[in-house]
Amino acid sequence: MTREAPVVLWFRRDLRLGDHAALLEASRHSKHVLALYVLDEALLKPGGAPRAAFMSGCLEKLNEQLGGRLMLVHGEPAVEVVRAAREIGAAAVHVSADTGPYGRRRDASVAKALAEQNIDWVETGSPYAVTPGRVTKPDGSPYRVFTPFFRAWTAHGWHSPADTGPSLVDWVSPSRSLAVPRAPKVSAVLPEPGERAALDVWHAFLRDGIDSYDEDRDRPDREGTTRLSPYLRWGCIHPRTILADLAEDDRVGAKSLRSEICWREFHADVLWHRPETARENYDKRFDAMKHDDDREAFERWCEGRTGYPIVDAGMRQLLAEGWMHNRVRMVVASFLVKDLHLPWWLGARHFMRHLVDADLASNQLNWQWVAGCGTDAAPYFRVFNPTTQGEKFDPNGDYVRKYVPELRSVPGKAVHKLKDRPAEYPEPMVDHAHERQVSLERYAKITT
Repeated sequence: MTREAPVVLWFRRDLRLGDHAALLEASRHSKHVLALYVLDEALLKPGGAPRAAFMSGCLEKLNEQLGGRLMLVHGEPAVEVVRAAREIGAAAVHVSADTGPYGRRRDASVAKALAEQNIDWVETGSPYAVTPGRVTKPDGSPYRVFTPFFRAWTAHGWHSPADTGPSLVDWVSPSRSLAVPRAPKVSAVLPEPGERAALDVWHAFLRDGIDSYDEDRDRPDREGTTRLSPYLRWGCIHPRTILADLAEDDRVGAKSLRSEICWREFHADVLWHRPETARENYDKRFDAMKHDDDREAFERWCEGRTGYPIVDAGMRQLLAEGWMHNRVRMVVASFLVKDLHLPWWLGARHFMRHLVDADLASNQLNWQWVAGCGTDAAPYFRVFNPTTQGEKFDPNGDYVRKYVPELRSVPGKAVHKLKDRPAEYPEPMVDHAHERQVSLERYAKITT
């Protein structure tokens, strides 16, 4: 391969130009690079409108960074990537590795089609600080528990951020390209898309939020989280960038954030080794778990009409913002699985449709963690009490009142344990204490 022959850089979950390892590798092979993005129905169809709208915005911003030279095509990647590469006489196609179940199958198909045309396939880096599959036990087997994975992940370490940017190469002007798809109309108020916005959010948090992160990240009534999850999902910022800025930082908040980043990488690693867990129980004993079939109950949960204020606030925040606070995600998930006895995959599918940060590994395996069928050692006994969770993490009721207008006249903590329930707000649809016992009894039947 000579540096005169152009190459293709196929963007996927890496919609940025800074700290881009695949771009750096492409620049070493050629100074002429075609930026390509494929609108793939296999990925577009399952996604909801918030995700599609944010993706469109990120593509628009990337195209602006490229001076309007992003080649956008629609179709089957094994056809469209080869076609684009042949049109410019490309010697290679460069990508950040996709480690998800569909991405692995797709990429094997594309690499095979390229090889038939004598075009190289080059994978460099991934959307993770440590690519899934790299961290293993000494005997080569995967970790099944987070804490030892975290220790091994930390010891393994990661590369420094790649020194890349829009001026690193000469971007090839495409001879054809679709317009960036118009963002669908959504009622949710979404974050500003793109790499610049991601870096602004991160730098603002590093300046103003890191010191209180360990305490505030569990408080939905405070702006205590990083709000980086949509940007990480689409690769507008790489976790390596974040970890580099946290290097040598021994503050409690920095340590806590490193741990949260590792949770994302742990779930990706689990999915790498067990791709079937995107749809199936990690713990196969749970295949025998009895679930209810109550469509009306599911719809009330989706709409935030359960009669439990913290649950309803979370579900309404999801509809209003395409995002939900992580603590509340656990509470609403527990309510669906252990109070309503509905299968975790119903809730996971609803989240995937409505979350702008919907990530297959994190979403599915966090749902399984809450449901008890995931990687946690003693999980099913953890049944979140929605009332006490609200009282503990939203002690003044500000979060509930923000998203449940029927309760704005209820003062303070009383919003979580309603004595005088406003007429327009529903009664609790179930009795938590009773349903908790039902869940534990069902669990006992599959474990004894």
